[in-house]
Amino acid sequence: MTPHDLYRIKQTRRSFLGSAARGIGGVALASLINPSLSLGGSSAVSAGITGAGGLINPLHFAPKAKRVIHLYMAGGPSHLETLDYKPKLVQMAGQPMPESFTKGQPIAQLQGQALKCFAPQVEFKKFGNSGQQVSALFPHIGAIADDICIIRSMVTEAINHDPAHTFMNTGTLISGRPSMGSWVWYGLGCDTQDLPGFVVLTSTGKSGQMQPIASRQWHSGFLPSKYQGVRLFGKGDPVHYIKAPAGVNEGMQRDVLDAVEKLNRMQNDVVDDPEIATRISQYEMAFRMQSSVPGLMDISDESKEVLDMYGTKGGDGSFAANCLLARRLAERGVRFIQVYHRDWDHHSGMKEQMPIIAGEVDRPSAALIQDLKQRGMLDDTLVIWGGEFGRTPMAQGDGRDHHIKGFSIWMAGGGIKGGVTYGSTDDLGYAAVDNVVHVHDLHATILHQLGVNHERLTYKFQGRNFRLTDVSGHVVNDILA
Repeated sequence: MTPHDLYRIKQTRRSFLGSAARGIGGVALASLINPSLSLGGSSAVSAGITGAGGLINPLHFAPKAKRVIHLYMAGGPSHLETLDYKPKLVQMAGQPMPESFTKGQPIAQLQGQALKCFAPQVEFKKFGNSGQQVSALFPHIGAIADDICIIRSMVTEAINHDPAHTFMNTGTLISGRPSMGSWVWYGLGCDTQDLPGFVVLTSTGKSGQMQPIASRQWHSGFLPSKYQGVRLFGKGDPVHYIKAPAGVNEGMQRDVLDAVEKLNRMQNDVVDDPEIATRISQYEMAFRMQSSVPGLMDISDESKEVLDMYGTKGGDGSFAANCLLARRLAERGVRFIQVYHRDWDHHSGMKEQMPIIAGEVDRPSAALIQDLKQRGMLDDTLVIWGGEFGRTPMAQGDGRDHHIKGFSIWMAGGGIKGGVTYGSTDDLGYAAVDNVVHVHDLHATILHQLGVNHERLTYKFQGRNFRLTDVSGHVVNDILA
């Protein structure tokens, strides 16, 4: 009796009904392993408006962006020292914060304390032909002012870091839901067979304000685990166990992989479990990454001018090195790239610490935009810069507390207008008052630029159709080119 016969003896009615459709399942499995197989001959492909093997095929409308790079400033950068200058706050420095602003409003760590206005700790300057105001600590970002759209009216719903990260990444305060990158990969597929469609890079700074992050921020949630983000390390081995063990060659690995795949396929014929299909595809991906990742990390083909522009020699795990890797990942067809920098939790020492963090992120953030632009990639690459929330206009000693009522981000490329400022906060930078942009609106706009109607990218789980934007979200049409 063969192992296949043993499987069939144990077959349940449910699995029998599932296996009856395995012809269709086989096609689905093949598309998981090689999405390009499902694209041949499609008119949508020839029109250039289809995802590579994703759920949305063809896309809902012609995309402006093919990929996303999210420069994630973990810890909550202060909009009042970066992108939102408030001269009225300067005038009121040290005075009591008007109760009309704060009464009944959520506060993180300032409960029961006297709330006093805290002036911006840096100067602002106007940059570019657009005259956008940016902190003087960020001259390189200022130099790309005509390429970026500054949104000064962001709001979110979670006032502490972990739930705020969860909300920014997944659109909900409930842990365990799919992340934004997983939704994008699931919906659009990716343009590479040798790398994951969703990659995460992380770095830490030197100011001592390191903000913890967790792998659940790039988890696939209830989507098939194939769509989970893969973290690459910028220093040392980029992926754990990427190298073959001593004495094991490629042929030996291939033999083992083929044998395991046959066993998995036999089991999948019986139980029809999508996670088995994921397991097969991920074994294949891991095998291919052993060849593709070393080439990705080898930056010897980068010119001195490019390295100098980013301010890195590579391989040191810095934010600058990761920004360069983000561009290389984008070139290789990765759909969604997140670059976390964990150095923004400035509850104290704002005046002393801000120059340190600015020095870490200013040059490489701008270099990424300039590099993409020079390579003709900015038009179809959507770049987002910002954190999970902002900081209070009230003092917390010589720092600022968490703040969710108004904060700033910037966006560039991917069909976003450059050289414009959208929305505003009140005179003290406390609350967004004009053209308010909720996190759900940001997510809806990102998906729109990728050619996806955010209301139609759904996944049925526990009897309900879920989506990234939950039951909310509007595309911010005014910032679209």
